[in-house]
Amino acid sequence: MSGARQRYLLGLGSNLGDRVGHLNEAIRLLGQLPRAEVTAISPAFDSDPVGFTDQPSFLNLCLEMVCELKPAELLQQTLAIEATLGRLRTNNRNGPRTLDIDLLFWEGGSVDTPELTLPHPRWKERGFVTVPLRHLLQAPALASAAPWDWL
Repeated sequence: MSGARQRYLLGLGSNLGDRVGHLNEAIRLLGQLPRAEVTAISPAFDSDPVGFTDQPSFLNLCLEMVCELKPAELLQQTLAIEATLGRLRTNNRNGPRTLDIDLLFWEGGSVDTPELTLPHPRWKERGFVTVPLRHLLQAPALASAAPWDWL
């Protein structure tokens, strides 16, 4: 762990089972990470699936959080949270899932590894990210935060 709290923007989505329940539990679990705090949450939006469209619609939101984890460590924790909430990874990357957590931005800069790219390379192409992200960034707690220049 880095020791210093890092700020992140994440995108969450669910289209199987109790979508609201999965998102709420994911938010709770993210808040339990080392010295973590979820500081702002966008409204949730219904979104049509992308790629593989023969599946239920998604419920998507974005959130801001701070925690002690480095990006690769946070990625591992988000994958564990997805698995805890029943996410089964298949060859169909756009298939249905109980929970999907994407790291979108890290205040510390950029990352480019085989496992993780930050900022997320396709965030601008995805309405299920841009709509909740726009609402999140208009939240009073974020509107006055100068460090968001990196967006």
